[in-house]
Amino acid sequence: MPVRLSSKGQLVIPSEVRKSLGLKPGDRFDVRLENDEIILTPVNQSSALARLYGKYRQSELLNALQTEHQEELTSQNSDSI
Repeated sequence: MPVRLSSKGQLVIPSEVRKSLGLKPGDRFDVRLENDEIILTPVNQSSALARLYGKYRQSELLNALQTEHQEELTSQNSDSI
């Protein structure tokens, strides 16, 4: 099902897919690159991590953890190249 990338880098997920997965405006996704493919995975907002972000939104600890996680992902991606 082809979709077009906007000038702002946005994609529209077709309504059939949104309905099938129960997606709503504001839902979050994990985005990763795998073998030259973009993988979008809906993030379960009831997950422990999502609850931590809500509870400790202003905490520097979560920012540090997120930075560390991004560095790990970057390292993993560069190791697989």
